[in-house]
Amino acid sequence: MTSELVTAIIGQMAIDPRGRHGLSHWARVYENGLRLAAETGADRQVVELFALFHDSRRLTDQADHDHGPRGTLLAERYHRDGLLRLDEQPLRLLLTACRLHTAARTHDDPTVRTCFDADRLDLARIGATVDPAFLCTEAARNPQLIAWASERSRAGTVPDNLLGRALQSLPAPAP
Repeated sequence: MTSELVTAIIGQMAIDPRGRHGLSHWARVYENGLRLAAETGADRQVVELFALFHDSRRLTDQADHDHGPRGTLLAERYHRDGLLRLDEQPLRLLLTACRLHTAARTHDDPTVRTCFDADRLDLARIGATVDPAFLCTEAARNPQLIAWASERSRAGTVPDNLLGRALQSLPAPAP
């Protein structure tokens, strides 16, 4: 993940990057995913890029059932254009995770499951309770991890990672 890629994605967003599906959420998904990947063996690069692309093509912060497939198309385009550099197998995993993250309950691949869980662990930001029955990995079902992620989600914590710093560097919203 590069600053150039992050800037390009922010620049094409249809929703407010400060909104509930924006950069603070992405930064927490990134952090959740890396924490999970340490236990699941998921491809860390795919998990990082999933955090960036999974909600990148939302048209609204409300229900938007086709945002995952649209994010998949954006990743494919950026890959063709050379802005996203990934080998074929990791690219396939990223595209699968983005396309299915709201449609599939689980997946056979541990990297895709880790991506799904990284996103689902941030549900408290919208007032939802994380239900372990809807998590795909044993690592994500850990009650301490759920509590940690849920508290950060409710509090709107912005982690100090590339995505969190991108949020902090946005110009102040117009009054």
